[in-house]
Amino acid sequence: MDLLTLFSLFLVAVGAGCFDAIAGGGGLLTVPALLLAGLDPVSAVATNKLQGSAGTVSATLAFARRGLIDWRRGWPIALIAAAASVAGALCASLLSKEVLAAIVPVVLVGVALYFGLAPKMSDEDARARISPLAFLAFVIPLVGFYDGVFGPGAGSFYMVGFVALLGFGVVRATAHTKLANAASNLGGLGLFALAGVVRWEIGLVMAAGAFLGAQIGSRLALRLGAKLIRPLLVVISCLMAARLMLDPQNPIRLLIAAAFARLSG
Repeated sequence: MDLLTLFSLFLVAVGAGCFDAIAGGGGLLTVPALLLAGLDPVSAVATNKLQGSAGTVSATLAFARRGLIDWRRGWPIALIAAAASVAGALCASLLSKEVLAAIVPVVLVGVALYFGLAPKMSDEDARARISPLAFLAFVIPLVGFYDGVFGPGAGSFYMVGFVALLGFGVVRATAHTKLANAASNLGGLGLFALAGVVRWEIGLVMAAGAFLGAQIGSRLALRLGAKLIRPLLVVISCLMAARLMLDPQNPIRLLIAAAFARLSG
């Protein structure tokens, strides 16, 4: 790969890392960029895990330096998210990705509506609706498993869990979401590395960009808090839903196209 393309991918990773540290969704930029650069789909997803891991680890470190991660809760979250992600990746061939591609956009729109309309969302913690043990036993494994099987929107689902169920303020929820994302990304990266499908020379260049971008994004999130994170979560969730719906093989799109064909025929 020529140096100009590598530099372009570095810049894409900087931007993706910045957005991902604030509201997730960095893969919306990096995976298409890798495909356009000539990587096959499997290598693109695998290499994206490398740069995504660097970005989420960078953001986690930035939030941790500000004391926003409760490590007593954080380590179990990270370990369970990583294990669940690996389990999901191993089971990916057993589950229907077509069904997930049909369901997830609807769920993401619901996430966007929640963050857009929830009246009391702020940087302050609120009352938890479930116990930390229940959250650790059910929510983290479920989202981590989904991240390994399919992936899009996992960060948004973690955010909903931390805010709506544990009552975390938006910035604190973002910090713990990055920790869970980092763990599940590293778990997935380990499997791709064992399979030998990671393009390391490209991934490491993008990882440097993602690390830098995540430092910028986390600082913006810390400075502006819910005023920045909340609207970006709404936008990113909608963009991910639209991206999944625009896939020519999405079952919902195929059903709509078939319905229009019958009406017009």
